[in-house]
Amino acid sequence: MYAQASKVGSSTKEILKIKDAFPSLKADKIDNIQKIINGGSKLKPRINMTTKGPSRKQIIVPMNNDNKAKFMEDSSTHVSNLNRALRNTKSEVMVDFVRQELASVVIVTSKVASELELQTIENYIKNVNQIEAEGVDVPWLPQSKSYLKITGIPYLRENTNMPITSDVVEDIIRKNHIFNNVTLASRPRIIKVSPKSDMAIVWINIWDIQSGSKAKGTY
Repeated sequence: MYAQASKVGSSTKEILKIKDAFPSLKADKIDNIQKIINGGSKLKPRINMTTKGPSRKQIIVPMNNDNKAKFMEDSSTHVSNLNRALRNTKSEVMVDFVRQELASVVIVTSKVASELELQTIENYIKNVNQIEAEGVDVPWLPQSKSYLKITGIPYLRENTNMPITSDVVEDIIRKNHIFNNVTLASRPRIIKVSPKSDMAIVWINIWDIQSGSKAKGTY
């Protein structure tokens, strides 16, 4: 297929090598690379180092696990009630659905929420029966992700031969005051420093703002 998409005279063997090295490339891109290799084009390869950021049509509401479990038990009712509360403020934002993440509830909306709409949502959640208001943080919109590298972590759990797990790391993060304003964007990744080492490196992704101030604030 890729050999047919290339011009006559291109080396099928070389094209297949390019396809093996870059399996996600489309046929026209492979043809461009082939031209560059053969000196038939002055185009220079361009590497895109950016990644698509998170949608701002969602609201992150950090809360403790007990609150999160109670809120998600009746999520469909909360969607209806949230939409009613938003309509009462003449808002055009509608809640589509809610989901839970590691340390938060994420409210997916039809449009990007304003400060007034964030306040409306915060007031509703904090007044839900069985929800402890003290365990709910201020809702906010995602901006970007930053990563943190944590070193000096024992690879094996204390007094065991069992490796440290993501659950253990998450529990440590929740209990450590330097992570008070940090919300995890994915599960921690644990890498052994070397095959013979007893230490680990932990990588965590966090929701941040464009300046990366939350990541910087943990150092």
